[in-house]
Amino acid sequence: MTTLPPTPPRNILSIQSWVSYGHVGNAAAVFPLQRLGFEVWAINTVQFSNHTGYGEWTGQVFAPEVVAELIDGIEARGVLPSCSAVLSGYMGSEGTVGAVIGAVERVRAANPDALYCCDPVMGDYGRGVFVRPELPELIAAQAVPQADILTPNQFELELLSGRTVRTLAEALSAAQELRGRMREGGPRVVVVTSLVRVDAPPDSIETLAVTGEGAWLCCTPMLALDPPRNGTGDAIAALFLGQYLASGQAGEALGLSTSALYALLEMTHAAGSREIQLVAAQDEYRQPGRVFGAERVG
Repeated sequence: MTTLPPTPPRNILSIQSWVSYGHVGNAAAVFPLQRLGFEVWAINTVQFSNHTGYGEWTGQVFAPEVVAELIDGIEARGVLPSCSAVLSGYMGSEGTVGAVIGAVERVRAANPDALYCCDPVMGDYGRGVFVRPELPELIAAQAVPQADILTPNQFELELLSGRTVRTLAEALSAAQELRGRMREGGPRVVVVTSLVRVDAPPDSIETLAVTGEGAWLCCTPMLALDPPRNGTGDAIAALFLGQYLASGQAGEALGLSTSALYALLEMTHAAGSREIQLVAAQDEYRQPGRVFGAERVG
């Protein structure tokens, strides 16, 4: 019997922040993607001791030129044609936005089929906009038109679309408005995280995926996490991207990634931890023990 060689892993370039303690940015995204079987080429835009939610941290922000230099080095290895996707998260400056888009363009020049998944980190309810004032407009003008997948939370969906979102119909309409501004020829998938609407089941929180083929909604129980845990948006963006690359099906990817995130948050809640229990939940990433199915809603 002939033994076939193992299929080489697919590669993802992830450009995000990094913390030494805890899990946000690349420290929340890289490990789940690796557990899903992807090689991750991580470029860190900052290196901090811990996430800024603690109010105090040490470390430094890297100049945007560092991103381009690291892409130079990766490109010199001749591997950009094997890059399946670029993932970006928090972009702390105008220069970083430009550097990320430059990286996307270089990857697409080597592999036109590569996807760009943009998590437009800008703010949230209770905190408002927590990035520099000019960044929402820059992300809308530069990153959104290049994106194949967008993963805003509900606050960011409202900010990018200029619409109020309180019902499912309003969420669908705002997501479709965003889809119209995304890259032509791409799948144009908008994944709305942390969706809380007035017409939803009580004590629930939802994730919505809107594509050209339809829309899917995944509902999970609301966990009493106070304060909300940092890094959950970074984790769900990575999990959805990995599952979408694996199946090409938005509804399936939504159900599996949302279920994995729920298991992660359930473990975090049980542990009473300020940091998400990213390593403890690792078996849930490939096959969640409890699957919340995605319901087709459009």
